Amino acid sequence: MLNGLEPAELPADAIEVGRIADAWGIKGWFKVLPYSAHPEALFSSSHWFLLPTERGAQTFTGVARLAVKEVKEHSDTIVASAHGVDGRTEAEALRGARIFVSRSNFPAAATDEYYWVDLIGLSVINRQDEPLGCVKELLSTGPQTVLVIEYEQDGKSCERMIPFVAAYVDDVDLKERRIRVDWQTDY
Repeated sequence: MLNGLEPAELPADAIEVGRIADAWGIKGWFKVLPYSAHPEALFSSSHWFLLPTERGAQTFTGVARLAVKEVKEHSDTIVASAHGVDGRTEAEALRGARIFVSRSNFPAAATDEYYWVDLIGLSVINRQDEPLGCVKELLSTGPQTVLVIEYEQDGKSCERMIPFVAAYVDDVDLKERRIRVDWQTDY
């Protein structure tokens, strides 16, 4: 196992939040490519769980736990340092590693804000209690986020898109795993 990494098991609530892009500087720092425009989970967790790159040479196997020292924004990227990763060579060995964080380490979302990962799989119904499908994914279109809803019609898998804005979304109930919208089945 590489310096700074210890064997671990992936937590049951682990969410993939980014990957390590490359070494940064000569003191063991590395660049991180987050999967979110707002990567709070990377900043709020003192331990990351890593899986080796899926392409290229693998410098470790299995799940590894990395004790994070510091994470900061630098220009248009995020850089981090970790205990036991003290030089460029050790940081380069982490290149391509996938970063996971336990969902329990995510900061609490503000009122009427949701993590995308919490919305995926929720059923969507309209004001008339007609089922519209389930959230397959979310798309960021710049000014707004769009729910991609998967449903079946005449034996075929179909998709509909609903803007995730207050004008169309009446309620998100994470406990009931349901989103109520002002949308019709024929839109």
